Amino acid sequence: MRVIAGAWRGRRLVAPPGDHTRPTADRVREAVFSMLGPLDEDMRVLDLFAGSGAMGIEALSRGAGTARFCDEDRAAVTAIRANLATLDAGPDVATVVRSDAQRLLQEAARAAEAYDLVFLDPPYQLAEELGPALQDDVAAVLAAGGRVVTESGRRRPMTLDRLPMSKERRYGTTLIRIHLHA
Repeated sequence: MRVIAGAWRGRRLVAPPGDHTRPTADRVREAVFSMLGPLDEDMRVLDLFAGSGAMGIEALSRGAGTARFCDEDRAAVTAIRANLATLDAGPDVATVVRSDAQRLLQEAARAAEAYDLVFLDPPYQLAEELGPALQDDVAAVLAAGGRVVTESGRRRPMTLDRLPMSKERRYGTTLIRIHLHA
């Protein structure tokens, strides 16, 4: 696994050991960022169910200003921290939190945090039930004009009914959807 474009292009990333995480394939990541278009230095990114942190790291590499990574798996958090250390991404640019996604979203909403880009990539078997459970919390931290990228399996897609969907693409068994701030 590697960073596809930007300042850290070609840099290798480590994935957490075991089968608890499923890193987003390079070709899917490339397609997502092609759909998103240019990112700017004012952009605040939230990478939930971050795994290796590849999506948030790709956003930083392509010009996003800051990223916050969240995963509840200890091995994933260790991998994200290792990847950020390898890239010399300090705490002024990237923070890592070991937490349940919903708890982090609720705390962020109480602190009036706002994100321009949110990645939601839960385990495929949980995506269908997590969409309705998380959508209000995601909407509460989404900045005006912000976007949410969901990755799920085609058979059990993640649905965020309260956020308008602007794009949907299929890549093998993977379904990518981009939702906009309502």
